Amino acid sequence: MDLSKFFTLSTLTNIIDILIVWYLFYWLILMIRGTKATQLLRGIAIIIFIKIVSWYFNFKTLNFISDQVINWGVVVLVIIFQPEIRRGLEQIGRGSVFTPANVKEVEIKKQIDEIDTALQYMSKRRIGALITMQGTTGLEEYIETGIPLDALITDGLLINIFIPNTPLHDGAVIIQGSRVAAAAAFLPLSDNPDIPKMFGTRHRAAVGISEVTDALTIVVSEETGAVSFTKNGKLITGMTHDEYRKFLFEELGPKDTKKKHFWQKILSREKSSDEGDQK
Repeated sequence: MDLSKFFTLSTLTNIIDILIVWYLFYWLILMIRGTKATQLLRGIAIIIFIKIVSWYFNFKTLNFISDQVINWGVVVLVIIFQPEIRRGLEQIGRGSVFTPANVKEVEIKKQIDEIDTALQYMSKRRIGALITMQGTTGLEEYIETGIPLDALITDGLLINIFIPNTPLHDGAVIIQGSRVAAAAAFLPLSDNPDIPKMFGTRHRAAVGISEVTDALTIVVSEETGAVSFTKNGKLITGMTHDEYRKFLFEELGPKDTKKKHFWQKILSREKSSDEGDQK
């Protein structure tokens, strides 16, 4: 077999073309995840399926209707998703789509210091709090349910938001990057029966958002003042102050794929402890 016929300029061009399309498709998925667009993907898939069936079986009327829906659907989608399209174009213009999502280590440490100061203040005074930090999955769908802020992360802001009997204290604070995107946002509640009954609505909301996105959520219990975390559908409790600071840095800081995530170590430790108790 002559491999020189395979490694040609045309083949290389086709490979680059496929990689570019793959990357754009991947970026598009990241853009629409967590937005209203995901709710319509099933409808679009059904319309495409109907079109294929009508073409295969030669259903002329159904084929005509599906053609009209597809033709006009492009215009309708542009109108419906105008905010999402504008947001995507703005990100391209700023260059944020093609730059690393992680901010500098110094900025990460400053954010953690601000969050930690707020957590310590609220924990000692048993002020309930719910803070969700966006990962790669978009949270626009949930941001829209709250009050938009677009403010820098500061301990004073977080504390003031969750002070009882204030307009924004109910619901969740959602953080995108280095900004507080919204407050008083509603998160989906988890139906997981394994969540202990001692945990209330805040903890169920924290677990719920971690089941449908890759967000990291922090909960401060107003009953005990305990600080808990949720990630990938897991509720992580009982961490010391030093442990959760390290956990936050490993989750928010530059990722090292060779290292085992700290939260996985905590879960492994809890699992080993449970197995030892059972024995």
